[in-house]
Amino acid sequence: MKKIALAHDHLFQIGGAEKVLVALATLNPQAPIFTLINDPKITKKILNQKNIVTSNLQKIPGINKLFKYFLVLMPRVWEKTDLSSYDLIISSSSAFVKGVKTGHNNKHICYCHAPTRYLWDDKEEYIGNLPEGKLLKNFLPKVLNKLQNWDFSKAQEVDHFIANSHFIANKIKKHYKKNSVVIHPPVRVADFHISEEVEDYYLIVSRLRPYKKVDLAIQAFNNLKLPLKIIGGGSELRKLKKMAHSNIEFLGEVSDKERNYHLARCKAFIYPQLEDFGISALEAMSSGRPVIAYAKGGALETVIDNQTGLFFEEQTWESLAHKILRFDHAKFDSKIIREHAKKFDEKRFKEKILNLIEAL
Repeated sequence: MKKIALAHDHLFQIGGAEKVLVALATLNPQAPIFTLINDPKITKKILNQKNIVTSNLQKIPGINKLFKYFLVLMPRVWEKTDLSSYDLIISSSSAFVKGVKTGHNNKHICYCHAPTRYLWDDKEEYIGNLPEGKLLKNFLPKVLNKLQNWDFSKAQEVDHFIANSHFIANKIKKHYKKNSVVIHPPVRVADFHISEEVEDYYLIVSRLRPYKKVDLAIQAFNNLKLPLKIIGGGSELRKLKKMAHSNIEFLGEVSDKERNYHLARCKAFIYPQLEDFGISALEAMSSGRPVIAYAKGGALETVIDNQTGLFFEEQTWESLAHKILRFDHAKFDSKIIREHAKKFDEKRFKEKILNLIEAL
């Protein structure tokens, strides 16, 4: 029997990457989970805290808020995390965890949610959004170049890459020059239900960050004057509330039960962002609700146009608004939508992961 270790970049939020980690942990309940930092208040609901092994960064007071300022230290911390005594390491990576120390006699599988965004595809945007100041503007690009070289080098040491979508598989090939097998992230379809009653509102469930493009949806609904509910919190909350008209309601962070209630009863789920895969859209489909999505990225692998949702072509509020005006929820069959979501169920994810491990 293989001695397995799991590794994940950091644990202070619950998103799609963490849901993948939970599924991997249920497959390997005895495996330790190595991570840079962990917030037990957030993760105790989803992970066995006894299995979590944190780095020395955990000891720094207020590390959750200061985490981004330790960027240059993270690669070195992972290099010192010695997992060479394990037969198999499965890392869940969108940053530097792929650099964890391994040995000659073990295997490292990296489940890649995305090549490190601020080093590759979003590098120029990341630098452009820096606050003004010559020191930072001159210093950080050089740091990011070094980190990019490190990231590429460590990717070459990974034995097998798993991509969360074909979209990301292409990026792994482009940036790391490595092949990968695609295993879509898991959705626990059984956690969601179809409602016989559909209410008069649209829904967004998202962390409120710039790349989620919730502002685009708000602009569309401000002009359409249609009801929109937004579930989630984040750095953009105050800005978005100032933008929104009275037809837009912010529900904040809610329980899974309340989220699922709203998912099952919305006219449609609004998905304006470019995602590497996008579990939340499939959670809406698991609830039998159609998704109105931006036609790029992982959504192209999960949404079927005119069957489980609709696509808008340009990432503008006008394009989204035009599609909403053409949308008729009565034309969509909730049972067909939910049946499609079952193709991405957690059971299938686990089967594919186990088959890959057994083939090593």
